[in-house]
Amino acid sequence: MYSAKLNTTCNAVNHLARAKEIAAYCATNAAESDRFGVFPVREFELIADSGLLEAPLQPHLGGWGAGIDAVAIYETLMLLKCIGSGNLAVGRIYEGHVNALQLVQSFGTREQIEQLAEDARLHHKIFGVWNAEAEDGVKIIPLGDGRYRLEGSKTFASGCGYVERPFVNGSLPDGTWQMCIVPMEEVATVSDPAWWQPMGMRATASYKVDFTGVELDAKWLIGKPGDYYRQPWLTAGVIRFAAVQLGGAEALFDATRQYLHELNRTEDPHQQARIGKMAIAIESGNLWLKGAADLVASYAPIFGGYPDVDHPQAEKLVAYTNMVRTTIESICMDAMQLSERIVGTRGLLPPYPMERIIRDLSLYLRQPAFDAALGSAGKYALADTTSIDSLWSKTYY
Repeated sequence: MYSAKLNTTCNAVNHLARAKEIAAYCATNAAESDRFGVFPVREFELIADSGLLEAPLQPHLGGWGAGIDAVAIYETLMLLKCIGSGNLAVGRIYEGHVNALQLVQSFGTREQIEQLAEDARLHHKIFGVWNAEAEDGVKIIPLGDGRYRLEGSKTFASGCGYVERPFVNGSLPDGTWQMCIVPMEEVATVSDPAWWQPMGMRATASYKVDFTGVELDAKWLIGKPGDYYRQPWLTAGVIRFAAVQLGGAEALFDATRQYLHELNRTEDPHQQARIGKMAIAIESGNLWLKGAADLVASYAPIFGGYPDVDHPQAEKLVAYTNMVRTTIESICMDAMQLSERIVGTRGLLPPYPMERIIRDLSLYLRQPAFDAALGSAGKYALADTTSIDSLWSKTYY
């Protein structure tokens, strides 16, 4: 086990070093891709060439278990934070790829896992999770003989036109929710780019996509009905996007500090105090990510545990990861406000990157069910009478 962990750590360190190079390119090119209808193509070519598309696969499948193996959780969060620091749009799509392969390896059959792992490792397919929808959401209709037809649309389909293995989950006739992957290059869909007119995160190409008429074999259905919403997998995954968001806050800090150096304002005591507050906030976020990684790693050998084994501490993991999510949102909002005060109007104009980072981060922070997430942490803390110094104990197995 020690040898396996050492190999995982070495592979993760190598990929993190490569990710820093990719993040630097992403940052340099971010303004070019900050337009409607533009996707960061070269950035994902670099990600594929560096082996980061197969990184989420377990070692026996050709990766190092980023996002699925417990021993690699901290390294996964650092990887996601690094990519997010280069460009939040790239980080958002790559996080969806990590999320999707975690779902495949948690709930798929052995045959599905092996086939989809090959798609990521050999064919450089980008995976994603397109779960959001409006009134015309996706329905999965059984046709018999192991065939299914889709009807309806998904919204916020990030990476549309480039993500070739998205989860397109939908409701079965009995109302249950079924995970489903669509091989996009094999089917005909209708995308609506005009639907995506956001203030930020433009390069994610998060269009609306109509899947009506798509027919699939049963091999593309992942897990059992209801598996997508099972806990702690659903909620614990928020630490991934929180890591990407914190990467954006770090990029904002670096850009703001550089602005002060360029204008020779580093000796102003008010600016020093504001930068100090930003530094404290971001370091707090890093400590929260470390705490989350420790908790996930001590919870079970793989992320979220084994689906066929009940875990007595699932509610604790859900509550803690919700605390991480809400805290990092607050940290990012504080960082944006401080940056705006530091740089003023001039610093929010091109060619400075602060305005773009703030737009992207503001939109990305608007994840669903914020109040419910915060409430779950409070509910758990009220229900557990354990002393606060051991309430979040990180030793389970």
